Amino acid sequence: MKRRFETPADLPGQEPVAWHRSPGRIVAAVALAAAWPPLILTLLVWPPQHWPPAGDLDWRLIVLVIGLLAVPGGLSLLARERRASGRPGTRLGVVWRFIFYGGLLAAALQGLLALGVSVFGWFEAGGVSQAAGATETSLLIYGVLGLPVAVLVGVSYALWAGLCVAFIAFEHRPHVRDRLGLMDAGAAADL
Repeated sequence: MKRRFETPADLPGQEPVAWHRSPGRIVAAVALAAAWPPLILTLLVWPPQHWPPAGDLDWRLIVLVIGLLAVPGGLSLLARERRASGRPGTRLGVVWRFIFYGGLLAAALQGLLALGVSVFGWFEAGGVSQAAGATETSLLIYGVLGLPVAVLVGVSYALWAGLCVAFIAFEHRPHVRDRLGLMDAGAAADL
């Protein structure tokens, strides 16, 4: 049977969800979300040549550390948003927020990397014209050429993290009608 998606309401993942009550599930979601399969597989197939505290660190280890820091940060942003507005209320909303914030984080970190490399180029240059050339080259390579690749990697990593969090840290919440009119909006959202 072929399913047709003609309206946004037809997309899967529209059922209401709530945080899973077990803190172990949230920890497992963070650990699994940070373990992006392409990253882990390439680390196993091609082990890094330089391990910490070496000066030249493998970029995959840096991305893994960023993931270990970004997923709990994303969960705290999600928890703050859920306390304030009750949203996202579906698994699709959780995944969408991770994709959006992951893409923004990747773009911001790549921009910082481009600016940092440009500034380091100033100190290595012998004169003003060499500093300008180093800045142009650094911004072209890291800013213009590296930004789409960084955003692509960041969005795909965030998609994996969002799916892990949506399906491990959240559980289905049955719809509860306020039949007597006694439940306030916050209590109804928590059920």
